[in-house]
Amino acid sequence: MKNITDSFVSSVRWSFAGSFGFNTDILATNPINLSVVLGVLIFFGKGVCASCLDEWKDNPLSLSDLLDNRKLRILNTIRNSEELQGGAIERLEKARARLQKVEREADQFRVNGYSEIEREKLNLIKSTYKTLEELENYKNETIRFDHQRAVQQVRQQVFQQVLKGARGTLNSSLNKELHLRTISDNIGTFKAMEEITD
Repeated sequence: MKNITDSFVSSVRWSFAGSFGFNTDILATNPINLSVVLGVLIFFGKGVCASCLDEWKDNPLSLSDLLDNRKLRILNTIRNSEELQGGAIERLEKARARLQKVEREADQFRVNGYSEIEREKLNLIKSTYKTLEELENYKNETIRFDHQRAVQQVRQQVFQQVLKGARGTLNSSLNKELHLRTISDNIGTFKAMEEITD
């Protein structure tokens, strides 16, 4: 018992002073540490060993056959992963190509949209100018028509005034003798015209 206690005391005393390494003296190592390490190995290692033993029990082949089967499964898994990766890369390339196509179409629509907007704007401006020109022409025609109508009304009024003044003058200065002489002169003028035409 004294040796075990001395080993604890000496390991505590020298643990910080020495270098790291394996102690191959089985009597000098701590049996508790060994039991912990063995326990951890058994606990975590039994899953690996159990799966290997289960495979070996189900299929009593040699170790090389088990390794070959494991290698084939790993290679198949790698091959499947590479095929999936190739398919994913192909789909990614198709998606990128589709994205580029859509971006080009969007740019084309944007350019076409801007040019269409500019074209519509120019058409609207032209149409507005044409409408304004037609309104200006209509206004000028209306003004000219109103001017002509006003001139015509003024002419009629002046003519009416002149006619009224002439009648008043004729009525005031016309007597029977002047009236008969005017009729005779007119009849003479008509007879002269009739002789010329014959």
